[in-house]
Amino acid sequence: MPEIWLSYGPTEVVLDIKAENLEREVISSGKTLSGPEIASKLETVDLTKPTEIVILESTRAVHSVVSSLLAACEQKAITKPKILVERSNLHLAKNMFSDPSITVSEFDNTQLTNTNLMFVGEAGFDGLFGFDTVSTKLLRKFGREQMLEAYEKRNGSLPHPGEEVQATEVAKKFTDGFEISALEVAANSSGVVDIASGHPSSTISISKSLLSSATNEIGKHRVLFVSTGKESSNETLDKSLSALWNTAGAVKEEGFAILLAECKNGLGSDALHQFVEGRMTLDRLKSPAKYLDGMENLLFLTELQKQFKIGIVSVLPNFYTKDKLGMMPFGGTKESLDYVLKTYGERQKAVIVSDGARVLLR
Repeated sequence: MPEIWLSYGPTEVVLDIKAENLEREVISSGKTLSGPEIASKLETVDLTKPTEIVILESTRAVHSVVSSLLAACEQKAITKPKILVERSNLHLAKNMFSDPSITVSEFDNTQLTNTNLMFVGEAGFDGLFGFDTVSTKLLRKFGREQMLEAYEKRNGSLPHPGEEVQATEVAKKFTDGFEISALEVAANSSGVVDIASGHPSSTISISKSLLSSATNEIGKHRVLFVSTGKESSNETLDKSLSALWNTAGAVKEEGFAILLAECKNGLGSDALHQFVEGRMTLDRLKSPAKYLDGMENLLFLTELQKQFKIGIVSVLPNFYTKDKLGMMPFGGTKESLDYVLKTYGERQKAVIVSDGARVLLR
């Protein structure tokens, strides 16, 4: 019996599945960079000028790249940049950078006009923008009015991860107005695949490397088990849903996709909160007067549920997942697998996606 371990919050859970029920296991691919290769990619970054590094997402890949930058400073006897993170990630960053010579502080959201800022993030896929980059992260964080424009430019009511869409131009235009720099990291479960440095409106070019390493042509299947593969991607339901958008193209009509996402920090968006509390209707998603955080994910979820069933293994209350969002909740991987075999037959095969946040299935 194959023993497959899948990411679930900060830990991993096992999916005990018989060989005859395993269609295939999909993982992210692509050649990863060695330590010296990462250092070589970073040689174009000017470390002599005052710099404050803003970490937008705490992942192993981001930590690896920032650590390489700090090591370069030490080798060249240059003052190490200050590390800035949001309050919610402050404890993680302090654990990552325990060296007393490194200053880790909370990022003040009013500092966006500071030209010393270098934003570091791991690139990914996004249902609205096609790609999740430093530009789109900054737009979501600081450009609420412009987010309505991006939402209005969406390509229909279904997610389009890994595609070039009009909404991306809104993010580029937004970041063009700031004299800041960025480091974009493309990664998979094994390490760093590529790095791009420069202004956020140009580092979006990293999406080509990400697309090349992440795309898997596997056809359509009846049952998929999807783990995000990234701890930062399954902290909330809103963040974890991108793994579903990335894999939806491989689910047959009337098939079944089961998402493994702990969601320890809850729903994670204003739109999801207002909807489960009965303060927003689905009709409002079509043409809203103002944008609410996570509005597109609620729209994508309701539209995809017209094509196939969606289950979830999480700590969220059934009242949210089942009663309000129409998802099928499970208490664990065994319960979800038992349901699949009982519903679709003992010989039903399933595709296992262990790195849903970093793959794109076609």
